[in-house]
Amino acid sequence: MSTQHLSEQENIRREKLNALQELGIDPYPAAEFPVNITSAQIKADYLGEENKAQYSDVSLAGRIMSVRDMGKACFALLQDHEGKIQIYVRRDDVCPSEDKTLYDQVWKTLDIGDIIGIKGYVFTTKTGETSVHVQELTLLSKSLKPLPVVKEKEGETFDAVTDPEFRYRQRYADLIINPQVKETFLKRSKLINSIKEFLNEHGAIEVDTPVLQSIPGGASARPFTTHHNALDIPMYLRIANELYLKRLIVGGFDWVYEFSRNFRNEGMDRTHNPEFTVLEFYTAYKDYLWMMNTTEQLLEKAAIDVNGTTDAEVGGKTISFKAPFKRVTMYDAIKEHTGFDISELDEDGLREVCKKIGIAVEKSMGKGKLVDEIFSEKCEHHYIQPTFITDYPVEMSPLTKKHRSKPGLVERFELMINGKEIANAYTELNDPIEQRSRFEDQIKLMERGDDEAMFIDHDFLRALEYGMPPTAGIGFGIDRLCMLLTNQPSIQDVLLFPMMRPE
Repeated sequence: MSTQHLSEQENIRREKLNALQELGIDPYPAAEFPVNITSAQIKADYLGEENKAQYSDVSLAGRIMSVRDMGKACFALLQDHEGKIQIYVRRDDVCPSEDKTLYDQVWKTLDIGDIIGIKGYVFTTKTGETSVHVQELTLLSKSLKPLPVVKEKEGETFDAVTDPEFRYRQRYADLIINPQVKETFLKRSKLINSIKEFLNEHGAIEVDTPVLQSIPGGASARPFTTHHNALDIPMYLRIANELYLKRLIVGGFDWVYEFSRNFRNEGMDRTHNPEFTVLEFYTAYKDYLWMMNTTEQLLEKAAIDVNGTTDAEVGGKTISFKAPFKRVTMYDAIKEHTGFDISELDEDGLREVCKKIGIAVEKSMGKGKLVDEIFSEKCEHHYIQPTFITDYPVEMSPLTKKHRSKPGLVERFELMINGKEIANAYTELNDPIEQRSRFEDQIKLMERGDDEAMFIDHDFLRALEYGMPPTAGIGFGIDRLCMLLTNQPSIQDVLLFPMMRPE
């Protein structure tokens, strides 16, 4: 790498690197370093004289985060994957007796950010801080780029790095200097494991379905396109895995689920990222009423497993995941928040309502899109506590079974929490003739200019013709659910590597 674009600090670190190599010290050794304890274990379990003998030979590794030089000795703060601990390094302990200059040549050339391995014993300083007295020190990785300086005193952090552009683009540095960020992702892991545990215990089978698809199906969204060179055909990154999971229900699986990485070629904001994670599961011989009950149980358990309680603090509000959740029909929600009963209106009537309540619409929008716009603009944000919005118009739901007792509606619900959709569920349409007709209606919308309308998936229709049992299905937005349970305001805060504009 040319040094002309390097900062002064970066050039100095490279000079130190060369000096270490000239001393015969490998700044990136390949040998394993034997770690037998973590900083958190030491700080939690060390009791001083009571169990001092157990901590007479500790070995741990981590990153230097600060140094207080005292001439022939120094204190430093070492950060490993579980936290930080103070270490004490004395020249006479870490250097051979015949060459004390190595202390100045090696230890004093180390920088904040360097990764070291240490061996020694635990003790308590005169100020009462649990520390490690270092007897052996090994450089494990030389850091060539300075970390942003974060000042800390008595447990408080000052000058924390909060710039989202830096944090999201350089997540690796964000995790080093803002270690509390890691807690969000540990909770995300707990959330996914909790859901898998619930589903596995209830008899569901985890499966994998294609990410590259010849037809993007299962949702109304604009896909990413690519090309398969060997077959010379266009391909799409999946917008949903629904149609493949329902093929498996046709094939004889009674309950399948998948944590699906989906891709939608759409805008980015605080709740949308072009690449996101959805959990979908489908269960034979069940309906959307059963799915509401199951969803309540699953989320109540997940909240407890992640935070130890059914309550979650979200942006200054307390949201309760305690079952049961409130249930409101879509038409009742719209009537409550707009004053209009739209249950008997056609497309022209809906356009007139949109005009009266100040919602801009496009010519390409059919009845379903118009109803969706009204609900999204005027109703959605009112539902802070978990609420099932049920019984949607058939035009909004091309994959959903018609309602058993309400003409013109389908058996569908969306779960709203904190003013956003978290889950979407149906009693699945399993009539292949009706499904073909619904797909054909979507093609008509596509011809009107709706670039989110669904394609016809002929293979899926063929699968339905073999017979799919009555089935309930659901999709959860895992990223949005994680935002709720970790009190994060943006989807970028729960994605390790969110989409960013090119630098």
